[in-house]
Amino acid sequence: MTDETGTGKPEIPGSVLAELASAFGLGEVRERRYLATGLMNANWKVDTPAGVFALKRVADVPRDRLKRNLGVLASLAADGVPVSAPVATGSGSLVAEVGGGVWCLFPWAAGTHIRGVDLGLPQVTSLGAHLGRLHEGLGRACDRGLLPAVPEMLTADVTTPEQAVERSERLSAAVESKGTGSAFDAAASAALEQRRVLIGKHADRRPQDAVPMGPHGWTHGDVQYRNLLWKDGSLAAVLDWDRIGVRPYAEEVVRTAQVQFGVDGVFDFARVSAFVCGYRSVVPLEAAALVDGVRRLWWKRMTDFWQLEFHYDRGDFSCDELFTADEALLHWWTDRLGQVEDAFAEG
Repeated sequence: MTDETGTGKPEIPGSVLAELASAFGLGEVRERRYLATGLMNANWKVDTPAGVFALKRVADVPRDRLKRNLGVLASLAADGVPVSAPVATGSGSLVAEVGGGVWCLFPWAAGTHIRGVDLGLPQVTSLGAHLGRLHEGLGRACDRGLLPAVPEMLTADVTTPEQAVERSERLSAAVESKGTGSAFDAAASAALEQRRVLIGKHADRRPQDAVPMGPHGWTHGDVQYRNLLWKDGSLAAVLDWDRIGVRPYAEEVVRTAQVQFGVDGVFDFARVSAFVCGYRSVVPLEAAALVDGVRRLWWKRMTDFWQLEFHYDRGDFSCDELFTADEALLHWWTDRLGQVEDAFAEG
């Protein structure tokens, strides 16, 4: 994991840290450092007589789901997927509930977080193949009874234009009532107005079928550079297994490519194609499923405002930069929807 410290970092009370060290059998914690990389949960590097570990406080996943997800990692590691299996407490639990928080612990994994556009094309192809093997590994974990059975049919809600406009109007009102007149408030207000225009203009291009194309199964849910560690040119670890869920494989392929290679307001088509090629070398996903996945993710981005909901509904500003970046990409993507779909289909 990348060792980055940040300002305004959260602290662990000494009594809580001592109880966690006792629960996991670590001995006295000699040093702890907050890791600034990451958005939703808080992570620390802890140095102890038992070794160096990553300590994670999970805030946005129900406890039982977290336990289930962590229980899959040993199976994936045995299958050769680059993951760090969690450390169990003295009572055998993979989760410790201490000080009102939910915690898990992992052996420290050395490596660097590298943005997708900074990876070489061979690394990008390798990443695609890793994702394919990850999906296969989760399928085997399901066969072993570590995950519930996959439903035969999977449906996906398609937000209507009316629903999206209603949400955008509510948020515009929130900007007016809760905003402080900041530059972000001005950008959000303008973006919401522009989004309503885009939704009206392109509503007829939205997905029409509630059933996504292609196979589906258990997926990671958030494969992006903050959750990937590279060492000596190779993928060393896939992190953050909080969001394991059943999804169309095409959805995870397309989303991963978007967050990895949709940077600075454009898609890097060469890397998109290399990534998809790597994935399809392991999982023979049809081009039609990928095109369907692109169209569904595009419409989801068009009709989703989650970063603004974090900002104005929760008072959580940690994802503000994501909104600005995603908004730029959405406009570029909308103008070139066919080209983006072709890049995925031809990978």
